[in-house]
Amino acid sequence: MKARPIVLPLAALVGVGIAVFAVLRSERSGPPSTTPAAGTQTSQQQPGAAAPFTSYVAGTGIVEAATGNIAVGTPVSGIVAEVFVRWGDAVKQGAPLFGIDDRDLRAKLPLAAARAQESEARLAKSRYEWELAAKLQEQQVLSDDELQSRRFEVQINQAALAAARAEVEQTNLEIGRRIVRASVDGRVLQINIRPGEFADSGALPTPLMVVGDDARLRVRVDIDENDALRIEPTAPAVAVARGKPELRAELRFERIEPLVMPKKSLTGDVTERVDSRVLQVIYSFDRSALSVYVGQRLDVYIRAAAPAK
Repeated sequence: MKARPIVLPLAALVGVGIAVFAVLRSERSGPPSTTPAAGTQTSQQQPGAAAPFTSYVAGTGIVEAATGNIAVGTPVSGIVAEVFVRWGDAVKQGAPLFGIDDRDLRAKLPLAAARAQESEARLAKSRYEWELAAKLQEQQVLSDDELQSRRFEVQINQAALAAARAEVEQTNLEIGRRIVRASVDGRVLQINIRPGEFADSGALPTPLMVVGDDARLRVRVDIDENDALRIEPTAPAVAVARGKPELRAELRFERIEPLVMPKKSLTGDVTERVDSRVLQVIYSFDRSALSVYVGQRLDVYIRAAAPAK
């Protein structure tokens, strides 16, 4: 009976011993490995298997159309009446993409046309009366004041006809604005609307449609601000498809956007700094050289001199 109180202290001592052993074992495993943040590899770091240069700056690139990914919007809000294109269709500049319901405007058009026709008839009548008054005034049958009044009537009817015709033209213009057309030659990359859905005007988080010229592609590369000054426009650059290092293409320098901005494209690496800023460098390549999709991420390697120690 006296041995029972000793069991609990012994169990506690065994638990403390196991905890101490676990702590000592974790300390012996060595310091955690440090992985460089994406887009900041240099010659001092271990080059990847796909890196074509011994000294380089690396960054993550997003594939874009040569014209940029154009987010198509509508100048007026309304119900989508018809979508004229499908995913992947090639379109010419000015080709209709989708249409907004315009039945309300088409209903106003006959009335506006009738008003224009009425104004035209009034103008013809006033001109006839003015010409007749001019003949009577020459015969001194009509006074100068009456002749002037007839002339002013003609001018008033001319203005009324111009306003009526402008109303018809404005209605036709509004009907034309309900048809959204392609602004460039290119391809339909994305469609986010269907007939019967409401399309809102203005800037949207999800564009109604995306169009771009993908005959030649661009890649927008994020370069860490620490490596920004090492980028030379004339330096060779290579894009490598992720997961397939054998798929690569030489890049042609297009431009540097001279505004260092907060990094938006994150890789999810636990060692990546989310407060980093990047310089965006734009390259281009022939679509036949590297078969990728718009929006796909590529690993880009730019030859650069080794950083000063």
